[in-house]
Order: sequence, then C-alpha cells, then structure tokens
Amino acid sequence: MATSRTQEFKGKLSAEQVELYHKNGYVIFKNLLNKEEVSQLLKIAKADNELDKHSFKRDDGSGARVRLSLWNHPGDRIYGMIARSHKVVDSVEQLLGDEAYHYHSKMIMKDAKVGGAWAWHQDYGYWYENGVLYPELCSVFIAVDAATKENGCLQVLKGSHKLGRLNHVLTGDQAGADVERVEQIKKRLELVYVELEEGDAVFFHANLLHRSDRNESERPRWAMICCYNSKSNDPYKESHHPKYTPLQKVPDSAILESVNTTLTEQSNESWLNAGEDHSASSLSRKKN
Repeated sequence: MATSRTQEFKGKLSAEQVELYHKNGYVIFKNLLNKEEVSQLLKIAKADNELDKHSFKRDDGSGARVRLSLWNHPGDRIYGMIARSHKVVDSVEQLLGDEAYHYHSKMIMKDAKVGGAWAWHQDYGYWYENGVLYPELCSVFIAVDAATKENGCLQVLKGSHKLGRLNHVLTGDQAGADVERVEQIKKRLELVYVELEEGDAVFFHANLLHRSDRNESERPRWAMICCYNSKSNDPYKESHHPKYTPLQKVPDSAILESVNTTLTEQSNESWLNAGEDHSASSLSRKKN
C-alpha cells in the first residue's frame, strides 16, 4: 500500500506528467485550486440550498449512504467556472489528446460519521451503458475538504486502467466491479491512498479501478468531480448524460469573479435527481 505522490500544478502539463497519467491511470496535483478559490468553493457549497435540495443518497450495500448532487451542464456559477476554467479543461485535453466536453459534474458529500463507502468500480463500467464506445474520458477529483484515510479518501489500483472494462453488477444502489476478479487484481497491482489537501486534485482515467471507505471520522470529506468526454467519442445514443456539447472555456480568474453572484443567481446547472441517474441502475439485471 502507498500514499499519494503529488505533482505541483503549474498550468500546462509537462510531457512527463502526461506520460505518468497514461502509465498509472492517474496523476495527482497540488493546488489545482489555490487557497482562496477552494475556500470560496467550500463556503459556497456548504451554504448552497440548490446543491442541498438536489442531493440524493446511494446505499453502499451495508446500509450506509453516500450523499451527492449531480448536474449535466456546468452553468455559470462557481461550479461551472471551475469546470470550464482553462487550467482544468486544457489539462484534460492534454491527457485525452482531443477536444473535451463536459459529461457531468458532481459533489460527493461524505459527511462526518455517516458518509458511506464506494465499492471498487470503473467509471466506464457505468458509462459504457450510455452508448460511449471508447473509455476516452477523464475525471478531475478536486478535494473541497482535506481527504485522508480516516475520512474515506479515494483509493486507486495503480495501472488498473490497462485491464480494460470489467463486468459490473449492482450492490445496494452502487455498481461494483466483479469482486472475484478485483481480489486477484489487488494481489498484482499497488493500492494507493490518494490523500489530498484542500484544492489538490487527481485526474484519472475512466477505466481506473477506484473506491473509498466509509467516513468514520469527525471530519467531512466533500469533493467536486468534473467528468469530461472526448469530442470524437460522442455517444451513439441518447442517455441521461449529454452527447457532444461544445464547452465554452473561461479564464481562471472567472472562478473568483463568480463568487458574488453564485448564491444570488438562479441555478442553471441542469441537475439530475435520484430517479434520473441511471448509471448504476441500468446494471440491475446484469450478472457477472
């Protein structure tokens, strides 16, 4: 087992950082959001009635639940400014080697003492069902609260994106990868605990196996995850997540410029509610 090793985020990714992503399936950066940006994101998110109103819970199979809010289009508030910022989108496009569009974003609200676990899974294990032909997608996991082993930080199996898509089945309200196969994979690949400070981020491949434990601590572990698909990987059918939609990038300065209006502007994030999120439920009748 290992803890995370972080790279300093300096804007444009180096060739070595891109290579690291393709080798390991992920790359971790310090200070993707600076202290002021993540402080404002934390303050706004925890006071945001719209975010709270559209949140729903997913049972982890043990009775504990993870709370999350999910939206398809980035909108013009602080969440959208982060998801559309040059520093995020340009980095994703370097990793994908293609124009990226916003597939969806979510806020994972793993609250103190009650936040449930996530089973081992690949995001493409869900998104395959949406008519996405290739695993050419990237997720950007941004720590809103510090993420530690104690409060249920992300865990990844290093290099597991090279395995290809595994079968997934429903456990509770979550789709998890084939348990027998995952147990064998764990014997061969390094398990990494992705411990992050506020504002740090991990960019990871859609086929990377990842999970997290329950939050047994006194500290919350909130995280914002922005997910992107490649333009050339446009889904062949309609689903609850969008087909290719051109993404309007904004300067990084727009993140803080949006602060004064985020809580007063009408929400335009295109929220998905519990009954509309079919990423896991589409697997309910499938068997390994």
